[in-house]
Amino acid sequence: MKFNVNQQDLQKSLNYCQGVIEKRSTLPILSNVLLDISNSKLTITATDLDLIFIHQINDVEIIEEGKTTTTSSIMYDIIRKFSSGKKINLSMDSESKIQLESEKSIFHLNCINASEFPVTDENFNKNEFLINSKQLLKLLNKCKFSVSNDETRHYLSGIFFHQTQTEDKFYLTAAATDSHRMSISKLRLKEKIDFEPVILPKKTIFQLCSLLEDYEGDVKISNIKSKIKFELNNSILISKLIDGKFPNYAQVIPKNNQKKLEVELKLFLNSVDRVASISLDKKDGVKFSLTKDTLNLSVNNANSGDGKESLSVKFDHDLDISFNSRYLIDVASQLDGDKIEIFFNDTGSPALIKDPSDFDSIFVVMPMKS
Repeated sequence: MKFNVNQQDLQKSLNYCQGVIEKRSTLPILSNVLLDISNSKLTITATDLDLIFIHQINDVEIIEEGKTTTTSSIMYDIIRKFSSGKKINLSMDSESKIQLESEKSIFHLNCINASEFPVTDENFNKNEFLINSKQLLKLLNKCKFSVSNDETRHYLSGIFFHQTQTEDKFYLTAAATDSHRMSISKLRLKEKIDFEPVILPKKTIFQLCSLLEDYEGDVKISNIKSKIKFELNNSILISKLIDGKFPNYAQVIPKNNQKKLEVELKLFLNSVDRVASISLDKKDGVKFSLTKDTLNLSVNNANSGDGKESLSVKFDHDLDISFNSRYLIDVASQLDGDKIEIFFNDTGSPALIKDPSDFDSIFVVMPMKS
């Protein structure tokens, strides 16, 4: 094989691959990317056996077709240190070496034969639907911080995607919870889709987000029993799904939280963030002392001291309640409007958080025992 490719195109593609490939893989081939030069394009594939990422670069000058695999992290490290946007010449020296040449640099990297690379070809043709990339990214961003890190409850370590219906409107709804907090967000679909509920793993979510951030257009989604496929313009992501049953999250949404707090979002976010600075690990609760139209925030840490701050708000009750500051900051950082609304019931009950500018997302945060 022998071809020339632009440095930036190759760097971008290998950068995505870094998010898929496991740092400490037991199988050497899984540390490699598959480079396939054929049909006038370069196709790069990376996998950890649960997640497959395929990326095509069309703007390639091909002298001789062929394929091989080489260590992803080393190749990426070299490519990103070459001059930006320059031409890189790649060629096979022998079965086991690939040569990279750009300007005055020449590198020879070890290869493993492409036949050892695990590729799966599955038929995803049924159950396809299209979704706007920015809407899908918004859905993922609103939910991903609530995904659980608890290995023992694997069914919570992802985002639950399913179709919901309100009257004659259909939605793709996403939910995530770590049992201390919960995010639910939905986007309106043009029509009913054929889509089985799935739990999308955490790693897939972050990989998909990085692809969507660089992409404008539609994403084609299709799923078969245990896998889901996302197709963007020049990229394909195929992921195994989490096997398990997601809890009935709708029962957890507070129904009778009548005490409404309304406050400027930026003021609230900055204030919580400042007060929480006194706590090194952010594990100390931030205490809310609410009286009419005033919110007093305070954090007390036995080792480092305490901090207090007062905000003017809209509120008509008296209430004392504590929250994990990280949870509040995570939610507030994802709101789109100028205000945040928090609905309370009592000191021991979960709070419901809404964004007045986005009716399609709600958040639930459990209070801390103060």
